[in-house]
Amino acid sequence: MESPPEVLAAPVFNWTGGYIGGQIGYLWGSGEATADLGLPFDGSADVNPDGWLGGVYFGYNYQMTNNVVLGVDGDFAWTGADDSSTVVSNGVNVGSLDTELDWEGAVRLRLGYAVDRFLPYIAGGVAFGRLHGTGYDTGGVYQGEASETNTGWTIGVGTEYAFTDNLVGRAEYRYTDLGSFDANVNGTPISADLSTNDVRFGLAWKF
Repeated sequence: MESPPEVLAAPVFNWTGGYIGGQIGYLWGSGEATADLGLPFDGSADVNPDGWLGGVYFGYNYQMTNNVVLGVDGDFAWTGADDSSTVVSNGVNVGSLDTELDWEGAVRLRLGYAVDRFLPYIAGGVAFGRLHGTGYDTGGVYQGEASETNTGWTIGVGTEYAFTDNLVGRAEYRYTDLGSFDANVNGTPISADLSTNDVRFGLAWKF
């Protein structure tokens, strides 16, 4: 009598290894700028840049025997997030402020749990960003500009799926607090705080 054919179990995907990929997404910013105008009341303006983002990400994962996955992840994204708002002092319009978030990046630690080719995860770490602002008076005449880079923190959740042993897709949500950007424009001290929410989608090559 012939023995039944041996059935081989499909290999389980392992997340250990490095990766590099590209990402796109959309970003919403929220914050406020204040300026010491030398008046009885300071000037203030909303800073709510929003727009697309795109860039690269890279990192390394290590999968433990209990399917917990630990990793480190870095990324850099250029953004088209911008905003234009009115500068108000004691309820009076004294000019306008255009802001742009030029770029945003982060270095994060990741904690996930592997379900074969699915990897849900949380991630958090240090964030970086560069904010550019341009001021105008009530007649639209240019008054000055400044660009400042600041460091903050970020936290987010996401999931990855391995389409093949090397091609891995990603979708995630991220909250970032970039803290306070401080500048001096033509002798006027200006401070702007900014936080962002964004959604991102990526595709990476695992090696």
